[in-house]
Amino acid sequence: MEYDWLGFGYAALVAAGGVVGYAKAGSVPSLAAGLLFGGLAGLGAYQQSKDPKNVWLSLVASGTLSAVMGMRFYNSRKAMPGIIAGASLLMVGRLGLQIMEKPIKP
Repeated sequence: MEYDWLGFGYAALVAAGGVVGYAKAGSVPSLAAGLLFGGLAGLGAYQQSKDPKNVWLSLVASGTLSAVMGMRFYNSRKAMPGIIAGASLLMVGRLGLQIMEKPIKP
């Protein structure tokens, strides 16, 4: 079994973003959302490690974060929402490409 290290790294980045939001601004919603979405992304990466075509949980988590954090970045121009939105958008692209891959026929 090959692990989805990029997925696990993305999950850690999202969870760390929530912790940073809490540490800098005392924002409990940032902490809760970061840990929730980081956990969902980590679970999605684990599922994808078991079955490379099982990308749906990761896709929903990263797609939701790219939209929400993209709007937060657009309105605030702060660094952390921009970093999370950019990483989420890259994950959506990566997962979309994996969905479109054709299986190799023997």
